[in-house]
Amino acid sequence: MDLPSFLWLWRIAAWSMGLSLTAYGVLVLTGWGLWWGRGEGRSRPQWLRPLHLGLGLTLVGLVLLLLTVGIVGTLGYYGTLGHSWHLGAGLGVVVLVLAAAATGLNLHRWPRGRSLHITINSLLLLGFVAVSLSGWTVVQKYLPGFPGATP
Repeated sequence: MDLPSFLWLWRIAAWSMGLSLTAYGVLVLTGWGLWWGRGEGRSRPQWLRPLHLGLGLTLVGLVLLLLTVGIVGTLGYYGTLGHSWHLGAGLGVVVLVLAAAATGLNLHRWPRGRSLHITINSLLLLGFVAVSLSGWTVVQKYLPGFPGATP
């Protein structure tokens, strides 16, 4: 398949990854604000929790979009999956994001799950680092004009 015709797909992936990292960063900040606001005598803004939930759901959507783009792009280029460790790193991030969403949405039923939610999101940072590093090698392999790209 002619890869330049897939350029729109790679643009979607690049924007989605950038927005995912931005959403994750803002989620960390809003999560810290929610935690800090739980302190004795402190109040938190009413808009903070809905913002945190909305950003979390946005992150889920972006990561699922990235998974779809990765599968379509790899199958379109190679015809099969599993040509680099990026697949494993990406699947790990998908699992962690879904686990973080599941624990976060159930904190009202299971308050002790808060530490699990925080742990999962800490591991997610490592997952984003891994998927970013492996993704850079994928970009170099696929896109002509990048150093180390194969035609």
